Amino acid sequence: MKIAIVYDNTLFKQAGLRADWGFSALVEVSPGRRILFDTGANGEILLNNMAVLGIDPNDIHEIFISHAHFDHVGGLGAFLEKNSHVKLWIPPSFRVANNPKDTVVITGPYEMGEGIYSTGELEGIEQSMVVNTSRGLVIIAGCSHPRMENILETASQFGEIYGIVGGLHGTQPKSLKGLGLICATHCTQRISDIKKQFPEAYRKGGVGRVIEIQ
Repeated sequence: MKIAIVYDNTLFKQAGLRADWGFSALVEVSPGRRILFDTGANGEILLNNMAVLGIDPNDIHEIFISHAHFDHVGGLGAFLEKNSHVKLWIPPSFRVANNPKDTVVITGPYEMGEGIYSTGELEGIEQSMVVNTSRGLVIIAGCSHPRMENILETASQFGEIYGIVGGLHGTQPKSLKGLGLICATHCTQRISDIKKQFPEAYRKGGVGRVIEIQ
């Protein structure tokens, strides 16, 4: 599995990439399955960063929307103008006109395919994606608006959790104890504390960061 961050508040690499408030990441589960997780706030910035990173919108088969906040769905329209032939996975609280024909509303914990899951919309606001890897489950989170304990408990029904990548909002660092990978991005309020408490697990985020797990 490979996760490439294409939209974030900060830059991991420079070279033409642009930072902006929001989050999006390309999740490559296998060579034949590429899922865009969220779309950031601005379509122009999303498409710019994808182009700089060598990501062709037409090579993406699915889009997973974590929640309806503008900084996670603002780039969706611009992306669909480039490629409308995608499968869209959305939570019940997300309403948008002109959805692709292949749109799936996920109402609870759900298997999206072999080794790929959704927690379902938790606490009425947000779903996270969960991918099985050789090291265990990796959670991709938009903002972690639901309690982290709830996200972890729900995801754990699919197996043993190895790590988490994405926005961790107000997450208390102690709730992340035992994870082998923590890449805190976007809206995370306690990045310095997380880095200090879990130096071996912590990975810096930012646009251009790529995390690979064989």
